[in-house]
Amino acid sequence: MTVWQVFFYALLTALATGLGAIPFFFLKNISKRTLALANAMAAGLMMTASFQLVNEGLQYNLWRTVIGVILGLLLIQIAQRILSSREDVSVGDLEGAGAMKALLIVGVMTIHSFAEGIGVGVAYGDGFAFGLFITLAIAIHNIPEGIAISAVLVPQGVPVWRAALWSIFSSLPQPLIAVPAFLFVSVFTPILPLGLGLAAGAMIWMSISEILPEALEDAPAPQVATVFTLSVVAMTIFQALIG
Repeated sequence: MTVWQVFFYALLTALATGLGAIPFFFLKNISKRTLALANAMAAGLMMTASFQLVNEGLQYNLWRTVIGVILGLLLIQIAQRILSSREDVSVGDLEGAGAMKALLIVGVMTIHSFAEGIGVGVAYGDGFAFGLFITLAIAIHNIPEGIAISAVLVPQGVPVWRAALWSIFSSLPQPLIAVPAFLFVSVFTPILPLGLGLAAGAMIWMSISEILPEALEDAPAPQVATVFTLSVVAMTIFQALIG
């Protein structure tokens, strides 16, 4: 394996995240209730992915994973407070609360991508076959993450094509961090559980604090809970099949 090959395969995992926006190209005149249920689905996908990250981290080191979760919780709260204290937050055409939510969801997924990038690089350090398997698994895993990002951004008024680009942007750390992780496996392997835990902590907080409350504003609680639960079930099956 060469550095450029590792970068190329890791880049494919990032591009796969943009595929998650495709279903939203076919949804026209979406009602507030439908968008609320999309938020519930996004929360379920993120919550399931979070516990999968924790489970992966525990295979490396218990306490580094736990410390990572706590750090993720603290960092996302700090980021939320800083953004909420500013009145001039804007992302493209979004301003105020919508822009803040967009920045948080993309930021959380970007943090997540650092951990996945380390995973790809470390995997290729063990050989091409294992690295390719991990690359395919993460690429497929990134598609529902793109759905989760788009399900949050599109209701805020972000065009679908731009939601796809934001999804890809959130995964760009994967090829960037995969190369040094491949070159310095012994250095990055101890960091991996910390990164996995950090991403999980931020995603759990984001799901419960920001995404679910918004879903409950425009859809009945039983429907939100049903979609949330079904998305957890679907994501669990999906992860089991690609694992």
